[in-house]
Amino acid sequence: MLERSIADEVEAAITAGSAEKHLETFRRVTDLFLTTAHGCGEEQIELFGHVLERLIKTVELRALADVAAKIALAEISSQLASVKQAPPAVIRRLAGNDEIAVAGPVLTESARLSAEDLVELAQTKSEAHLLAISGRWWLGEVVTDALLARHYPSVNRKIVGNPGAKFSAQGFAEVLVQAEHDPELAVETGLRVDLPPDLRRQLLRDATEAVRTRLLSRAPPHLFEEIRGAIAAAADSANREMSRTRDFASAKRYVTLLAKNGQLNEAALMSFARQRKYEETVVTLAELSRSGIDVIRPLMQSLRDEGLLIPCRVAGLRWDTVAAVLDCRFTTGHMGPHELAQAKAQYSRMTLENAQRMLRFWQVKAVDTPAGVN
Repeated sequence: MLERSIADEVEAAITAGSAEKHLETFRRVTDLFLTTAHGCGEEQIELFGHVLERLIKTVELRALADVAAKIALAEISSQLASVKQAPPAVIRRLAGNDEIAVAGPVLTESARLSAEDLVELAQTKSEAHLLAISGRWWLGEVVTDALLARHYPSVNRKIVGNPGAKFSAQGFAEVLVQAEHDPELAVETGLRVDLPPDLRRQLLRDATEAVRTRLLSRAPPHLFEEIRGAIAAAADSANREMSRTRDFASAKRYVTLLAKNGQLNEAALMSFARQRKYEETVVTLAELSRSGIDVIRPLMQSLRDEGLLIPCRVAGLRWDTVAAVLDCRFTTGHMGPHELAQAKAQYSRMTLENAQRMLRFWQVKAVDTPAGVN
């Protein structure tokens, strides 16, 4: 039970304004709480919280210039971090301290911080604070989403490497975008057990050989075959179109005939793409976007989606048609739902003006360095 003498002592210490007295009282009240916490009811915890919070506010003012006060706050944070009965208001105040030595212990360990508390801290505090949150034994999807939104590479790697962190579909999509430019993040992401298979295939499809090799060397037994199979599929897909001789001359004659008859339109492109008529799809998209086969074919060969979206936007295609064209790149199988959702978001953000500018650039480049077309 919180004795009246302790409460009086706290008021006296705060009123006196002595730094030494503040720290001494701070430690005494904390020690008293730690020795009695398991037997405290909610009302007593609330009383302790009120007293400790008053002391913390006073010590924080000293801590701006007093090393001893900073050390005292860090010590108290470490002591309270693992206490299940710690006053929530006190924990929140310590967690929001700008000094990571003070905030770190409770951010990493305290169960008294709610998901709402963690999201707010993730949105407002420093990279060091976010790293501390990322190391918690369990993180809900809403918290990982908030952490990923800050785009700190170090934080992303730590979250992905934390088996207790849960990811939403949007969270995994965000990780894959960032992993394109971060090989270490790509490897850690590929090793996650909860990564959906279609996203693992997408990750490996876009990964460098160095990332694929590292990922396979670190793969645990229960993921080894899946990762090896995804790497093999990615390699096969990368070579699928390059190894084939394409008869674009026949396709051009047929598409020209459709144009003369007024039948060369988006519906024709959709039909070609859904039937995986590769040559006709390439030639038709080139005509509808007013570019050329030498521009469209490399985009169809690429395993990345962004480039192919550009002539589709210039041609003014609906998303269903764009999705069919993207899928036509593969001789077998289909794009996964996460891949399609990501491509759709990119397509919706793409402006006609920017797409036209980029396509004109590629057309000029293709004229300057022509590629042979079979």
